[in-house]
Amino acid sequence: MNQERVFKVLVGPHVSEKATVLADGKSQFVFKVATDATKLEIKKAVESLFNVKVAAVNTVNVLGKSKRTARGVGKRNDWKKAYIALQPGQDIDFASSAE
Repeated sequence: MNQERVFKVLVGPHVSEKATVLADGKSQFVFKVATDATKLEIKKAVESLFNVKVAAVNTVNVLGKSKRTARGVGKRNDWKKAYIALQPGQDIDFASSAE
């Protein structure tokens, strides 16, 4: 996988209460990813960017909500979420990986 695709696969970390509980207890991290990304691409992108070993990748397609506006009914974009399980002893430190 070329370096350009690595940066397009991972959109960013998904910060929520559930994601924080998973990161603390089970060494799992949640990322927003490109809607066309495969599990293998996500695994390679995380391993190359953060220098960790990935044990498993689970993905979820999140459907956009329908919203009412002054001009009628609109819809938010669909997006994809990936749950990354790391092998024992591995950890992602977002503060040091930005260097």
